[in-house]
Amino acid sequence: MIRYLKHDEIDKKKWDTCIKDSFNGQVYAWSWYLDIIHPNWNALVEDDYARVFPLTGNRKLGISYLYQPFFAQQLGLFSPSILNPDIVNGFLQAIPAQYQFAEIRLNTHNKTDDSIFKITQHTNYELDLINTYDRISKKYASNTKRNLKKAQQSGVSLMKNIKPEEVVRLFRANRGRTISHWNDLEYNRLKKLVYTAIYRGQAMVYGVYTAQNSLCAGAIFIRSQGKIVFLFSGANQQAKENHAMTFLIDAVIKEHAPSHLVFDFEGSDSESLARFYKGFGSKQTTYPGVEINRLPFLIRHAVRLLKRR
Repeated sequence: MIRYLKHDEIDKKKWDTCIKDSFNGQVYAWSWYLDIIHPNWNALVEDDYARVFPLTGNRKLGISYLYQPFFAQQLGLFSPSILNPDIVNGFLQAIPAQYQFAEIRLNTHNKTDDSIFKITQHTNYELDLINTYDRISKKYASNTKRNLKKAQQSGVSLMKNIKPEEVVRLFRANRGRTISHWNDLEYNRLKKLVYTAIYRGQAMVYGVYTAQNSLCAGAIFIRSQGKIVFLFSGANQQAKENHAMTFLIDAVIKEHAPSHLVFDFEGSDSESLARFYKGFGSKQTTYPGVEINRLPFLIRHAVRLLKRR
C-alpha cells in the first residue's frame, strides 16, 4: 500500500536504508540532501519503506503544486527491486489531489506511460571510469583534445579543496548575472549543501588558476552511489579563452580512472553543453519529466506564475 506522509511523519532512518539499497539510488534522494534543498519535503512510501518517492511542493495563490528543486536533477521513485511502468504509474497516480499541478523530473529508471501523463524526455551524459585514463582519453573528441592541449600550453594549474564560496563567487560574477530567479537563498542553500557533503566526505571542490595565479574556473562534485556528480561550476571569460573547464574535467577523470565509478555530467538539454560533455566520450542517457495538471480550466494560466515561484 502506498501512503502519503508529511515531513514530520517520515522515518529518516528507514528512508535512507531504502535509498542505500535502491538499484537506482541517487545522491539527491538522501534525507540529508532533501532536508537542505527542500526543507519540509513530504513523501509517498510503499508499505514499510519498500519503495519511496519524495514530494517537493509549495503553495502560491492558494494552489498547492510540486516542482523540481534546484540542485536535484532527478528524483522520482526509488526502489531496491526492479521497476516497471505500472509501478511508476501507481505512484504518480497516488500523488494526493491537494497538489493541483506538478512539473517534476523522475530518474532514468522510472519508465512511465505517456498515454496517461504528459512526459518530456531530458538528456544526461555519463562516462564510465572502468577503463584506464589512457583508454578513456583516446576516445575524446578531436576538439576536446585540441582544447586540452591549449589549456596545458596556457600554463593553467589545478588546485584541490578550494573554498566552495570561491566557485559560487565566480559563478555569480559571470553566468549568474543572467539568472534573475536565483537569489541569496539559493546560493546559501548551495553552500550549506556542499559544506554538509564535505563534512560527510562526499564533496570535492577544484579550482583552475591561470599562469598569473588568478582563479578562472571552479567546480563542485559530489560522490555517492557509485557516481561522481558534476554538481556546480563557475568560470569567467579567461576560462573560456584558456579552456580551463576542459582541463579541470580531464584532471578529475584522470584522478579517478580506472575505478568502478561513473562520471555524471548532470546534463544537459542545452546543445552546446551536450556537445561539450560528449567530447569526453560520455554516453547519452535520458530521464522523464512529468507534468500533471489538475487545475480548473479557467485558471490554468496560473501555471505561468507558479513556474516563477
